[in-house]
Amino acid sequence: MTRPDRGAALRALHVPGTPFLLANAWDAGSAKMLAALGAPAVATSSAAHAFTLGRPDGGTVTRDEALAHAEALVAAVEVPVSGDFENGFGDAPEDVAETVRLSAEVGLAGISIEDTSFPGGTPYPADLAVERIRAAAAAARALSGDFVLVARADGVMTGAYGMEEAISRIRAMDAAGADCLYVPLPPGMASLKKVVQATDKPVNALAAGRFAKVTRDEFAAAGIARISIGSALARLTHRMIHDAGRAMIEQGDFSLLAAGMPGSEVDKLLG
Repeated sequence: MTRPDRGAALRALHVPGTPFLLANAWDAGSAKMLAALGAPAVATSSAAHAFTLGRPDGGTVTRDEALAHAEALVAAVEVPVSGDFENGFGDAPEDVAETVRLSAEVGLAGISIEDTSFPGGTPYPADLAVERIRAAAAAARALSGDFVLVARADGVMTGAYGMEEAISRIRAMDAAGADCLYVPLPPGMASLKKVVQATDKPVNALAAGRFAKVTRDEFAAAGIARISIGSALARLTHRMIHDAGRAMIEQGDFSLLAAGMPGSEVDKLLG
């Protein structure tokens, strides 16, 4: 499947009320396993990618590193791949536009852009956040094939602003040309429904934290079009490393290793 075809395929998956799983992977192997299990699309995870490099989350990965990582995932699977690209690797609107163009060159079907600056982690002023999405949308529409641009309002998740500001931002980002809107980890399902009601565009929900207990059917009833998992699956893997590691190192207990998946099953999924 060519990148333009993957862009169109990714867009077609976005049906409000019939959410698909956008499975965030952290390397070629995890991407191949998730695709083999039936995930219709895969995404990078900025946090999970940082973990693989031995770094914490939050602006610690360069654009070149993120693009090379994304290209490896694109090469590993036939399903569309989207990039979790933090703030677009630059503050200026033209930086974000260039990231869109470079993302298309490595085969990505779309990317998500946050309204958070790094390394400080503070939100951009609302007008700048919107101009950044406007520039990204213009760059996406100038590509030869389809490309799905997701605009994120992260201030609720980080505690920088509340739901009223988040709704205001996604409405403006919608008008600026975003294809999908995303407010990670609002206070609850009622707030998530307000996000859906604020736009006619598809809305992404993050199945992490309190929302890890929400079922696909419940997300569907709220009108969600896409469910991503961010770094949750990678952190689940790190939980096993932590628990098994402590048991082995501190207690000489290797019993948790018996819960591992048989290598032959992994081999089958990796093809």
